[in-house]
Amino acid sequence: MQTKTIKIFAITGSTRRNSSNYKILKYISENIKPKFEIEIFEDLADIPHFNPDLDTENPPKEVKAFRNKINEADGILICTPEYVFSLPGSLKNALEWCVSTTIFSDKKTGLITASASGEMGHEQLTLIMKTLEAEFQDETKLLIQGIRGKIDEEGKIINEETKVGLRDFIYNFEKQF
Repeated sequence: MQTKTIKIFAITGSTRRNSSNYKILKYISENIKPKFEIEIFEDLADIPHFNPDLDTENPPKEVKAFRNKINEADGILICTPEYVFSLPGSLKNALEWCVSTTIFSDKKTGLITASASGEMGHEQLTLIMKTLEAEFQDETKLLIQGIRGKIDEEGKIINEETKVGLRDFIYNFEKQF
């Protein structure tokens, strides 16, 4: 008996290549059950600035492609830093392009904020995703503070508490499916 592959669209909120947030998503993709297929999206910088006048039947091609990836996925993972006590503008911009749709409605979602502090960014991400009607619980949300001291250049988690937190997060995320 073959099990269905579960497609996860993972969005890194950082536009920096090989960021800590990318490394966390990569870690999750390597430690989640084999039935999960994770595609990591790193192209937030390519999505044009949100403009309600362009949010029509035919939005910009980058927006259409982004929305299609979300729509086609069985679940969503978002891992983001916090910039100046807020979400990165590029991530908020991408999510704003989704407000006029229902693509996040009841979509099983995992939310991670990994930053120096991250508390306010994590609150904002939670509020935005509730507004978009994404499906998540406290067990599928994770705040990792002081991320730079908890992961090395190769993406190896070097902090035991963070390993345990990610292990529990992965377990609870998988349980939703």
